[in-house]
Amino acid sequence: MNHEVIDGVPVLWAEAPGPLEAVLMFGCGVRDETMRTLGVTHLVEHLAMSTLPRLRHEHNASVDLLTTQFTCTGRPEQVTAFLAAVCEALDALPLDRIEQEAGVLAAEGGQVADSATGELLSHRYGVQGLGLAAYRGPGPDRIPVEAVRDTVARHFHRGNAVLVLTGPPPAGLRLPLADGERPDRSAAQPVLHTGPSWRQEDVPGPGIALRGDLDDLALLLACKILTERLRATVRHRHGLAYEVGGDALHAGPGLGERTVCLDAREGQETRVAELLWEEASRLAAEGPTEAELAEEVTDLRELYEDPRSIGLEIGQAAGALLFDDGYEDPQTRLAALAKVTPGQAREAFARALETVLLVVPCDAEVDVALPDGRPLPRYSCSDDTGLPAGATVLRPPLLARLRSGEARRARLAVDARGLWMRGSEDDVHHVPFAEVVAVEMRGPGRVVFGRNTCMIPVVPELWAGIGEVVDAVDAAVPEHLRYAASALRPAD
Repeated sequence: MNHEVIDGVPVLWAEAPGPLEAVLMFGCGVRDETMRTLGVTHLVEHLAMSTLPRLRHEHNASVDLLTTQFTCTGRPEQVTAFLAAVCEALDALPLDRIEQEAGVLAAEGGQVADSATGELLSHRYGVQGLGLAAYRGPGPDRIPVEAVRDTVARHFHRGNAVLVLTGPPPAGLRLPLADGERPDRSAAQPVLHTGPSWRQEDVPGPGIALRGDLDDLALLLACKILTERLRATVRHRHGLAYEVGGDALHAGPGLGERTVCLDAREGQETRVAELLWEEASRLAAEGPTEAELAEEVTDLRELYEDPRSIGLEIGQAAGALLFDDGYEDPQTRLAALAKVTPGQAREAFARALETVLLVVPCDAEVDVALPDGRPLPRYSCSDDTGLPAGATVLRPPLLARLRSGEARRARLAVDARGLWMRGSEDDVHHVPFAEVVAVEMRGPGRVVFGRNTCMIPVVPELWAGIGEVVDAVDAAVPEHLRYAASALRPAD
């Protein structure tokens, strides 16, 4: 791997088969946004790409949780022209095209993570950082232009960029980006819930998240072995799932989440969740076999030695450079992987299981125990068990109360500290005004989003006489956190 600097931008390259590929990577993704500005990075990417002329070579751009990438494949002169055009566009975004590109984004839809992974991240981090993966945000037509300008100024500059090439830099390559300081990545993402616990969400199947050291190779191998065991058991032996996969998500220096998620055949969601938990518990108790470890190391060796993986390897090194993370070459990694023992893998996985978050589909109910015999607790977004004394309390409209016992039990309360909502099963949701991350204005009503993942709708369809509560919300929540409901989405 070669390292150069062009116009202040680090350039990593290595010879690889095929035409020249380029990835201009910025250390900015969804985790750098807020609930109020969710989608702004994707909008920046679209605005930049909208300036390009018709191109007759492969090119694209994408945004994930951590990075924004502009990619192309072609002849050296095509790559040179593409990269220069992207850099120039980022320096002078066509802000007059925001309305059109917002419409394109609404049509595109899409998510930065599958639904189970998104819910697990929200469970862990709340409505901030990585936890934003579970949310849609205000809608692309409600992103303030000031947020676009701020995102470009803070993140899309040479101090926060790396270029990856699968060949030497072409003659005349220029990267005319603005100056800027790299964001401070020394702190870990704030955590809402350390675990362990489980919760129900609208997901196609169960999944788990384990918080730990992403550089821990014993944990890496243990999670890969768990994935293979689940594929053999849940898919091939029982025929209850199709997708079985895992991911690693960076949350700070050396820290992050390892996830394992499955889909589930309709009606078998609970059984698949139980099998996932059984295999995870067995791995924590017994560990893997020598043969399983050797198989995973062999798979990784095949991947690292495949010439087609050179681009991926350089991309990994670029990510490490952007986020001030350590990078080891494949040979060093393989030598360390081969030294991992079954005991080390078992200990690493058992330690990580102490932080486990389990998400299951809404119709699934689980009754499972941790390795020490304690029941895995069900997560609650609030510790409140009742409504506060002296608060203003609303009930649903009369007609709803006449028709439904659930409506007769429901209550909405407000005082100077925040909102409380009691549901039909006496569960209480609470959003302190100090922790509101966004307020969607729906006609006379409001939908209030809390950092703790509670969402409280203050709308006339659900509550009678909402005026006083709406006034309290508007008085307590800063104006910059409030927005009108998107015109590009149907009300839900």
